[in-house]
Amino acid sequence: MTVHTSRSSVLGRGNAGVDDTVATAQITDVAALPLAPKNPQELGGHAVVLGASMGGLLAARVLADFFRTVTVVERDVLPDDPANRRGVPQGRHAHVLLPRGAQILDELFPGFLDGLVVDGAPVLDDGELSKLYFTFGGHEMLRSGKAAVDHKAMATYVPSRPFLECHVRRRLQTIGNVTILEGHDVAELTSTADRGRVTGVRVVNRDGGAEKELAADLVVDAMGRGAHTPAFLESLGYGRPVEDHIVTHTTYASQPLWMAPGTLKEGIVLIGPVPGRPTGMALFGCENDTWLFTVFGMVGREPPGERAGMIAFAQEFGPPHVLAAVRAAEPLGEVAKHRMPSSQRRRYDKMRRFPDGLLVFGDAICSFNPIYGQGMTVAALEALALRGCLRHGDRDLSRRFFRAAAKPIAAAWQLAAGGDLALPEVEGPRPLSVRIANAYMDWVLTACESDAVVAGQFFKVNALVDPPSRLLHPAFIHRVATVNLRRRKAVHQSRRGTRRTRAATWR
Repeated sequence: MTVHTSRSSVLGRGNAGVDDTVATAQITDVAALPLAPKNPQELGGHAVVLGASMGGLLAARVLADFFRTVTVVERDVLPDDPANRRGVPQGRHAHVLLPRGAQILDELFPGFLDGLVVDGAPVLDDGELSKLYFTFGGHEMLRSGKAAVDHKAMATYVPSRPFLECHVRRRLQTIGNVTILEGHDVAELTSTADRGRVTGVRVVNRDGGAEKELAADLVVDAMGRGAHTPAFLESLGYGRPVEDHIVTHTTYASQPLWMAPGTLKEGIVLIGPVPGRPTGMALFGCENDTWLFTVFGMVGREPPGERAGMIAFAQEFGPPHVLAAVRAAEPLGEVAKHRMPSSQRRRYDKMRRFPDGLLVFGDAICSFNPIYGQGMTVAALEALALRGCLRHGDRDLSRRFFRAAAKPIAAAWQLAAGGDLALPEVEGPRPLSVRIANAYMDWVLTACESDAVVAGQFFKVNALVDPPSRLLHPAFIHRVATVNLRRRKAVHQSRRGTRRTRAATWR
């Protein structure tokens, strides 16, 4: 069974034009580091990772500690500097590196976050709520005072996707036993005659068509949601993994902008959808005074492909001062659009049989509705799961890894699925448990409008720092209830005061 990435005969615009303007920040040179510290139990001679996007890069970083050599195969010719590329079309749109993802990157690449900041990436690390404009489920989060969290631990870094990925790639390339084989398509995976083990991969040079086979002790498929591993497994007689889908038909449009420093107090603006309005927007202040303006629509609400139309699209729900700043900003390029049909989760953790020598990673396991910004951080959590499994050897590795990775994936899926199914426009089963959870979440979000402690815990769960179960702690439930009851009492007293005033006026 051939496993390949398709070769289009139509050349895209590639990295030309505006999108590169956003991603032209220079990266501080990183001195070559010695080989990563080796685990005393070296598990094999060669590991191959398919795909050099964020998931593949993080998988390669972990594998470098357990295999003599690691090769990352990538179809694109990779740019030396931050630039959008064909293989990551979503890179032209707003991305969020959640605080948990940032923590893991700094653990895997010590000093990584400091390097981002030195090279121009903004960081929101003082807990000042006025720098954030968040609206979830129609509830505007508290916007004054300080966040009731550890500000440094919950620091939010706001690089563009090309800027972030380039930093990760450069750090990976300083590890002596890692090689990136760019400009190559994956033609097929190879296996033993009894089909019990994957033995490597055959690749094709996109410039000339020369083929070669890479023998491997372990192959990791990190080629995204379009990965062909399910078809390969079926061809070997293992069957396909069960897939879960939540169909949202999300379309988003983005444009890079330049604004004079100080134009906006906020560094991040994020307006989520609500029942009856499956649309939203984001505005992120990225590296070197560049901004990324994104609008999105779900279930058939497709945003326009030019800025005036995008602003009009957001007029119903966007903060007026933010839209005024967008209107006055200088465009750095054209509008880019991207479509995501559904959230998709492949349940490799449920498969009864799986060949040795093969793993699946990142979006190839689970890809989320992008409006929640979970993908890169979930990939980082999967990297920690992989490292933990490899520390216990390679026996029964696939089963152990898929089960370990299923835990952070399930937590993120629960949050995203709950948000999607809170919209009546999105089709999907809504058992009683989902309806109760969404009703409770609305109660939590109401409390987030005025209470810093509730908002802080919500942000920690949303940032994948804490598990969703923290929102069900008795002390937290009590605080949410107290804040909501206090709010209701204040509203009731206000209404009584209004009625008394009206009565006195009539007298």
